[in-house]
Amino acid sequence: QVQLVESGGGLAQAGGSLRLSCAASRSIFSIYSMGWYRQAPGNQRELVATLTRGSTTNYADSVKGRFTISRDNAKNTVYLQMNTLKPEDTAVYFCNAYDGSTYWGQGTQVTVSS
Repeated sequence: QVQLVESGGGLAQAGGSLRLSCAASRSIFSIYSMGWYRQAPGNQRELVATLTRGSTTNYADSVKGRFTISRDNAKNTVYLQMNTLKPEDTAVYFCNAYDGSTYWGQGTQVTVSS
């Protein structure tokens, strides 16, 4: 069982940066995969980035080269560094963990103005 709490969302200008954090309630070392998803109003929830236990990363084409997922095992925290933000990045961002079961955080709002 894993509880996830996101933070770091807010308002940014187009071209700016934000860093999202996802704090897990226990060690993330053994979790198969952690990641970030987002959902804009009227849209389906979509994958942004994932990071496996073996340190394999996967990114949506729309964020490749701009976003970076990373983790700090000592802090039980996964990060999403978002650079060169675009208005279309505006969404609620959700942290995800998979260890045989799937867990979700409550989400954090990211708004990018032009």
